[in-house]
Amino acid sequence: MRHSSEASSWFESSTLETSHEFADKPQEFERLWRGLMTARVTLGLVLLVLQSAIYVVGPPANGAQVLICAGYFAVALAVRLVGRARALGKTFDAPWIASIGVDILAFAALQAVQGHNVNYAPLFALPILMTAVLGSLLLAMGVAAGVTLLLFVFAGWMSLQQPTGATTYFFQAALTGTGYFVMSFLANQIATRLANVEVLAQRNQWMAKVQRQVNELVIAALPDGILVVNPRGTVRSANPAARLLLGAESALKAPSFELSSQTGWQGLVDLMAFSFSAQSAQQAEISIHHAGQGNQRVRVRTQLTARQKGSSESLCVMFIQDQREMEARMRTEKLASMGRMSAAVAHEIRNPLAAIAQANALLDEDLSEPRHKQLTQMVQKNAKRLEKIVDDVLNIARLQHPASSLAASPFVLNAGVGKICADWQAQTSSQRRLRVDLSPRSRTVCFDTEHLHRVLVNLLDNAQRYASPQRDAIQVTTGQSSGGQSTLSVWSDGPPMDTSVERHLFEPFFSSESRSSGLGLYICRALCEGHGAVIGYHRTSRYLGGQATDGNEFLITLRIHQHH
Repeated sequence: MRHSSEASSWFESSTLETSHEFADKPQEFERLWRGLMTARVTLGLVLLVLQSAIYVVGPPANGAQVLICAGYFAVALAVRLVGRARALGKTFDAPWIASIGVDILAFAALQAVQGHNVNYAPLFALPILMTAVLGSLLLAMGVAAGVTLLLFVFAGWMSLQQPTGATTYFFQAALTGTGYFVMSFLANQIATRLANVEVLAQRNQWMAKVQRQVNELVIAALPDGILVVNPRGTVRSANPAARLLLGAESALKAPSFELSSQTGWQGLVDLMAFSFSAQSAQQAEISIHHAGQGNQRVRVRTQLTARQKGSSESLCVMFIQDQREMEARMRTEKLASMGRMSAAVAHEIRNPLAAIAQANALLDEDLSEPRHKQLTQMVQKNAKRLEKIVDDVLNIARLQHPASSLAASPFVLNAGVGKICADWQAQTSSQRRLRVDLSPRSRTVCFDTEHLHRVLVNLLDNAQRYASPQRDAIQVTTGQSSGGQSTLSVWSDGPPMDTSVERHLFEPFFSSESRSSGLGLYICRALCEGHGAVIGYHRTSRYLGGQATDGNEFLITLRIHQHH
């Protein structure tokens, strides 16, 4: 019977029954089959030796018993050597005849040839036992009934030869037959229970193995570090995040290591020792010192495991959180909430900003003194910057619509990219720094022209901000992915990004610069997703000045326009 808790677990019975885990393990049924077949061979050999000895040293007799035993031994040995373990069917099929049928026939022949001198009825217990173990209860009862009928036939034949003992013969046949029925029932029940226990054990073993693998994957993927430490300070297990936070790569190559092996880990050692002495969970903010890299603040929580049977010590599990990660998440949440408020503020400042820009333009027309002209140009420049920030904030609200709301008009990639790059070069001072390499095969993609212009200009502006001043420091290329889709790449030889910045690269209101709104890359990703495209960042190498140079690449994979 299945418990309700089992029915609600991850591992349903259908999954277990079809799992290949069980097929790779030796089956208890196969061992039982081989044991029973070996017992048949042993019994046949014993009967053959005894009958041969009786034939040689006993009184004169025919050799029928020896021939029967020799035939039985040969058949039993052949089945044991070349036979295949399989359960008996519900009928008297070929496997039944090769094993059970041969036994009944051989023992019945021995009983008939031997007469009343030797009683071979106990030997019938073997085929009945084999049927009960290898077959169904109904088949075992059928064999027991067949053997009982044979015993009654033999009793009737003996009563014809010795009428005075007829009652004894029939009583003995009835008593033996009853015993066979009881034995077949009990043996089948025991075999069924053992088989169920083995299946349940294998199922539990498989479930434990899968659960252990799932736990290992989950722990390995956790962003927080986990250490398992014994009272002597030996780290029994550590997930990748913990090894990264500890930082000493040379000391962390071994599966286990001493927590006191590094002086920079003394805070962890003290907290672990205090947890064991107090026999309770503890938490604290400590610093891990990395040689040559300064201190790293972490929050550590400890939990003590229960003492297991056979072990007098518990283990200390330490959960380590990087304070920088926590602060980054809090900062992102704060910036996101500020972004929602900024959208409302942007609506309110747009009209006054337009009035300021217009008034400044009118004032500039009436001024002729260079110093005053310089002031109006400064106002104009900063007004345009404010206008761009306002547009970025307002565009976030517009990009919250479903992807289908963005126009996916056909767009010739090479021609459009070439024109956008030419316009950008004309408006900036980076003519020599930009190199455009277009694919020989021009393809039509699904992307709105204005939206792609905005994405590409945004990426070029970012590249210009971090690229070096040398020639071809910014490279724009079009090509084709391994899956046959068109690609657009913007590469620059800028320095690598900090890990904390790269992790939040496409999040809104997140920027490594104080003068940036943190919306450019977020809008690029939203526009790409709205047109079914994918944008990603990775560090890669390009040839610059005749040598391979590492740089930052933003790669966009675009949908091909299907002509109808």
